[in-house]
Amino acid sequence: MAAKAPTIFAIANQKGGVAKTTTTISLGVALHDLGFRVLLVDLDAQACMTFSLGTDPDALEVSVHEVLTGGRGAADAIVTTEDGPDLLPANIDLAAAEAMLLTRTGREYALRTALDDLAEAGAAYDFILLDCPPSLGVLTVNALTAAGEVIVPLQCETLSHRGVGQLLETIADVRKMTNRALRLRGVIPTMFDGRTTHSRDVLADVAERYDVAVLEPPIARSIRFAEAPAAGRSILRSGGGRTRGAAAYREHAEALAGGRRKGR
Repeated sequence: MAAKAPTIFAIANQKGGVAKTTTTISLGVALHDLGFRVLLVDLDAQACMTFSLGTDPDALEVSVHEVLTGGRGAADAIVTTEDGPDLLPANIDLAAAEAMLLTRTGREYALRTALDDLAEAGAAYDFILLDCPPSLGVLTVNALTAAGEVIVPLQCETLSHRGVGQLLETIADVRKMTNRALRLRGVIPTMFDGRTTHSRDVLADVAERYDVAVLEPPIARSIRFAEAPAAGRSILRSGGGRTRGAAAYREHAEALAGGRRKGR
């Protein structure tokens, strides 16, 4: 019997500093802890996810750049992490990939093709999580074309949702042109301070303005999120993984897993 196709989530928000990378890592580690085979894909030339999972971007011989531009297969670039999920890492070379892809036919499908090739080569992942760059360029469109669903981390501050409308327009365009099955799962509130009415007001405004689902529970603000990358570990591993934020991400992972059977 053929292996079931992986569930692919794009974690996207064109605004930086909204805990997008933290959300991708935390959901991936939590899904791994539930017994699933998980691949994390770093699509940001700043390589924050790669660094945060203990891999030196400057020491990589093969990265997602070579995979997207056709030089190597994804299997050649994947590395293991201490936290559990496999990682398709990035480095600064990825900054040149966007310009290279712009000149190519079918540029929007480069990532989908690489992941399809990976599956055909025998890599059986249950979940693939794509950490998108903080822009709506070719790399983000590649992620949206490859994904089944989009999750939007949203910082609970007044100006944080200014780019949500543009992201939703891009999702609508991708649905029309390259991925009719793409679905917006919803917004994950990050850096949430439940002691203030401001955070709650921001979420209510986003839900009403854009008609999107707000995924519960919110991720509480914590200094632990800033400390974890320095250790090269996720928030679910550093500090014993006992923070409120870690517990919230575990709840989200259980919801994402739904009724899917474990692959291991």
